[in-house]
Amino acid sequence: MELRHLRYFQAVAEELSFSRAARRLHIAQPALSRAIKQLEAILGANVFERSRHHVRLTPAGSVLLRETTMLLEHFEESLRRVRRTAAGEEGELRLGYIGPPTQPFLGRLLREYRKRFPLVTIHLEERTPQRVWEMVAKGRLSAAITRPVLTNEALGLRTVVLKQERLGIVVPVAHPFAKRRYVPWTALAREPLIVLARREGMGLHDAVIAGCRRAGVTPRLAHTPSLIGTVMSYVEACAGIGVVTESVAAPSPAVRFILLKPVQCVPLVLVWQEDEDSPPVQRFRELLFEWNSAGKLWND
Repeated sequence: MELRHLRYFQAVAEELSFSRAARRLHIAQPALSRAIKQLEAILGANVFERSRHHVRLTPAGSVLLRETTMLLEHFEESLRRVRRTAAGEEGELRLGYIGPPTQPFLGRLLREYRKRFPLVTIHLEERTPQRVWEMVAKGRLSAAITRPVLTNEALGLRTVVLKQERLGIVVPVAHPFAKRRYVPWTALAREPLIVLARREGMGLHDAVIAGCRRAGVTPRLAHTPSLIGTVMSYVEACAGIGVVTESVAAPSPAVRFILLKPVQCVPLVLVWQEDEDSPPVQRFRELLFEWNSAGKLWND
């Protein structure tokens, strides 16, 4: 049995006329009659009572009409879902991200994505940069917004830099540096530093150490917490100077952010696995690049 047999049967059953059904289907009436006879032979039952003036459904035909209607409706919906999925309008987006650097834009970006593609299911995973890369490499995440990580698990992944974020320091408002616009790296030589732990933020941690060494400074790491929020809390408690990127230095009456000179940057990147590049991921990437080009990621 072919799908056309059911479509032909449905047309005749709804029209109760072979001639009208043939016109509706744009086929010759003899071809339609042959197809219905083939269907009845396959089923081993008559589905129509025929006379010169009337066509009626048999009890078996009535059952077949109900089942055919449901089957064809399900089939059409399946085709629509396939087309929507192929267009990135339906499916699943499993997005990993690191919290503070994405906070200025991620909520707004996902609202726009849901507005454009309401049938795509979004799953979010906030993790450390190292963990995010591992999850993308293993196919557990579709894509991620994170820091670069030098790791074997990252091989085969595609990345695009979204922004080069400048490094600076956060200090209490009473600190001598608080009124400066820039601070040289050499000024950190005698200061206790608070830097995100390397296991939690390899890219940021290594950039801070590299910046110090280029300036001939041996960094004095007073604390290496696991969360940027803890870095800020240490600074507010006057336990040292925090070294962070400009995106995570949220305005606060208790601390000040000052850029470091010479400028040292830490990239924020989008990473995805080419083998897992589904249409929903492609549509997300297109929206992300659109917003980044227009400056909407960093400005409300």
